[in-house]
Amino acid sequence: MRKSQDVAAFLPDELSYLVEAFAPSQPEPSRSKAYLVLSAFCQGTRSQNPQESGSKNSATEILEKVFQHLIITRISNHQEQDDIVIGLSFFSALFHVDWQSASCIFAQDGVVEYVTDALDLFPSSASVALEVARMIGQASGHKACRALIPEEIVTWLGNKSRQATDKNLRAAAAISLIKLSRGAATDASEGTDASQAALTTSKDMELANLLKGMVISDKDSLSSLNDVVEGLAYLSVEPDIKHALANDPKFLQQLFTLAPRRKPLSTSTNNSSLLFGILLIISNLCAYRPRLSQEDAQVAKLKRMAKAGNGPNKTTPEEPLNALEDDATVRSRCRQALASGALDVLSVASGVESQGIRLALGKIYLSIVEDKDNRGKVLQSGGARSLSRVIQSSSYSTSSSTPIDTSLLPAIQALAKLTITSSPLQVFGPSDGAMLDAIRPLSQLLLHSSSSLLQQFEALMALTNLASQSTGCADRISSAPHLLNKVELLMLEDHTLIRRAATELICNLIGGSETAFSRYGGSPDVHATKSKLQVLLAMSDMDDLPTRLAASGALATVTSASTACQAVFELQLDRHRAFAIIARLIDPSVTLEDDGPDDSEEAGNPGLVHRGVICLRHILDPQYALPRISLADEVEKAGLVNVMAKLLKGELGSFDTAVTTPAAEVLRYLIELRKPVSS
Repeated sequence: MRKSQDVAAFLPDELSYLVEAFAPSQPEPSRSKAYLVLSAFCQGTRSQNPQESGSKNSATEILEKVFQHLIITRISNHQEQDDIVIGLSFFSALFHVDWQSASCIFAQDGVVEYVTDALDLFPSSASVALEVARMIGQASGHKACRALIPEEIVTWLGNKSRQATDKNLRAAAAISLIKLSRGAATDASEGTDASQAALTTSKDMELANLLKGMVISDKDSLSSLNDVVEGLAYLSVEPDIKHALANDPKFLQQLFTLAPRRKPLSTSTNNSSLLFGILLIISNLCAYRPRLSQEDAQVAKLKRMAKAGNGPNKTTPEEPLNALEDDATVRSRCRQALASGALDVLSVASGVESQGIRLALGKIYLSIVEDKDNRGKVLQSGGARSLSRVIQSSSYSTSSSTPIDTSLLPAIQALAKLTITSSPLQVFGPSDGAMLDAIRPLSQLLLHSSSSLLQQFEALMALTNLASQSTGCADRISSAPHLLNKVELLMLEDHTLIRRAATELICNLIGGSETAFSRYGGSPDVHATKSKLQVLLAMSDMDDLPTRLAASGALATVTSASTACQAVFELQLDRHRAFAIIARLIDPSVTLEDDGPDDSEEAGNPGLVHRGVICLRHILDPQYALPRISLADEVEKAGLVNVMAKLLKGELGSFDTAVTTPAAEVLRYLIELRKPVSS
């Protein structure tokens, strides 16, 4: 393999042997090894000859010179059919491995004519026809090559796609036509060939129906199922074709049976390519329209303006939403895919050692669990284990300091969605190990620079659910590097739901983790905790009820420590607001100096009342020995005696003993404070 990276190390005969290793008659293991050697050879050439800025790519020129003679001498040998087949097969492989050099060879004078001559000279040769169709299919994926494909080749492909004698040729011709069609649509969108755009949809639907029929009727007799599935993967990006495929349960069931049900799946190139193609089809069927942020929407608008500025029409109309792409229709397609057995395919695919397959799985699972009704089915099929396997298989998991790759975010987000709506026991099982393993990726989802606001929100919710499961989980979350700093920043976020989720996570962590508890008041350093408790006090006075409940719950917990009580008292001395905020938890009629005219009194909430009472019981507890005179003065200014009296008289509503018993204790403390200090 080391030798294969050095161009000079290869003798002409050895290169000839490499070309011949791609002959269709060679066994699959030999062809797979030949691909490895060819790939290493091309990569080695490119690494030894890096492209300099502003210059032609010397590596491409070197590879073109190395391979052009090997290819052209074979495909121009009109006396030897086998030579033509080998040359075309190697040409297809080169497109797979290094399309730049293959495209340069394809563009040389006479190459396309050699291909058409081969068809004329061997019209009845099935092997020549098959290799021509496959090679044209590879070339059709590249714009420069598409422009060189003559109409007679396109006509020949159309004829071969409609014949029923050779099904493998039919499939290869169809995929070539699909790539040509998709390429024409892309070219039209760039303004280079607008006349082709109108014909694309009808041609694509005709080809999709052809390939669908081959999956349903001919799957047992086809040796080139990869071509059929690849063609459908290309076509299924179109809304009309998505709709047609999803509404054909017989087709979906037959398609999903192509994926083997045994574990572990064979890792041969053919099996992996076939499975990847099936996954791409599922991904396209289940994909929702991207939800653009304001910045992304602005960028898209600028692109439309730039495109319109280059064309005859200077207007910039926004692309209308296709009804087949709205959320309700996508949800329906997802359910149809699940009903036909898609989850079994995903479960099998998660065991394949292929990064491309695993990344596709993450996107598919994210689309499927977008619909809450699907989440139970995903869990029953082992979806959480599959997602964990996808995440843990990444190289980032080997080092705690290595950030995750952006491509893993969809898989982690899918796991977060499952963790939000189900008990961690249902998602991860009874063992704490799986829950602890999930904390790091979920933390990374929250911290990642590429995470959207929605991903951050769902990471917060999932971590909140895990933090409530056990002290071990809460401690692991609190100890995650940079996590608490990020959560505390998000507590100040303008978005109500983000602010609420961050506050709820802090509340659960303070209740379950010694690390978080100490950070907010359990340590001897009063000054270090004042700013954090000030934020909790502010959150306890927000308009959003869940945020107030979470923040005041955190205060009620942390004030069980004397340091936290001292910090709250110092905040009261600084601005004379802390006691009033706590009093307003109990009695909504309490006012603050900066209340606006629109701040209307609301009915008391039992949860807020309970939290306010517990906070006061902790702060006023004589064992904490706060300065008596100053404390009595601040209590009087805040009107706490009046608030507690109204509560115990029932003027604020009827409450159970969980509230009235500590409330009576608070009132007793307050009365004791009013008594003069005995000398």
